[in-house]
Amino acid sequence: METNNEFERYQKAKKQVEEIKGFYGHLASYVLVMAVLIFINLKYTPQYLWFIWSMMGWGIGLFFHAMKVFNWFPFFNKEWEEKKIKQYMDEENKRNKFE
Repeated sequence: METNNEFERYQKAKKQVEEIKGFYGHLASYVLVMAVLIFINLKYTPQYLWFIWSMMGWGIGLFFHAMKVFNWFPFFNKEWEEKKIKQYMDEENKRNKFE
């Protein structure tokens, strides 16, 4: 039983590390692509700074990715999710008792 619990914790930690690695890959591609876009924008059309739109759009997505990976959500985190699952299971059990 103890070994099974350790294995589950290991799998959970491994998944978290993979999510963090995915986020840093996302961040690295964001920085590289934005550097290229800024260079292209300033070289060919410096009178209109259009790179800001792509920077903001992708930046919002990157921000939400970071919130998910680092558990910055005040709601909808794993504890909330598990509590809701338990709540719905309890409600289902109560309904099944009365049928």
